[in-house]
Amino acid sequence: MTTHLEQLQTALGTALGDRVSTTVALGEITLVVKAADYYGVMQTLRDDKSLGFDQMIDLAGVDYLNYGEGAWDGLRFAVVVHLLSVKHNWRVRVRAFCADDEMPLLPSLIPLWRAVNWYEREAFDMFGILFEGHNDLRRILTDYGFIGHPFRKDFPVSGYVEMRYDPEQKRVIYQPVTIEPRENVPRVIREENYGK
Repeated sequence: MTTHLEQLQTALGTALGDRVSTTVALGEITLVVKAADYYGVMQTLRDDKSLGFDQMIDLAGVDYLNYGEGAWDGLRFAVVVHLLSVKHNWRVRVRAFCADDEMPLLPSLIPLWRAVNWYEREAFDMFGILFEGHNDLRRILTDYGFIGHPFRKDFPVSGYVEMRYDPEQKRVIYQPVTIEPRENVPRVIREENYGK
């Protein structure tokens, strides 16, 4: 008798073949897909009757810069998608690495799952990952004039500009960050009779 997870793994292997590499950890299956196969694999996951992943649960960008304390030797940007098959009660995680670190690009999944719209916009805004075919790829969490992508590992912690209201100009203005460097020295309190 096979387990539910083994049934899913067999169905995935039959439907997807060598287009993916599969890992199983902690009772979950992760498929790693090349950027060129990303859209086709996702369409198969949705349309193949033996799989039936009809719901896209989540999509998130990932920046692997300095991953594993610099031991990572792969591509820098990836997108991770979680899918659910209500009919079969299956879940799967799909990771697709962007082929170019300078211009991370993947096809948009909006034709497959309309709910992915804002998730792709968030990955674009926070990581700078572009989704080809997305009809409204614009910032969703940061301001329209914001420079950079704040979830990238090389983005400065203090940012580049700060925003404040100027009472003289009676409007919001942007100016370079003016954080003075400071040294935090912990204060140690010692009591002679502590714990006695």
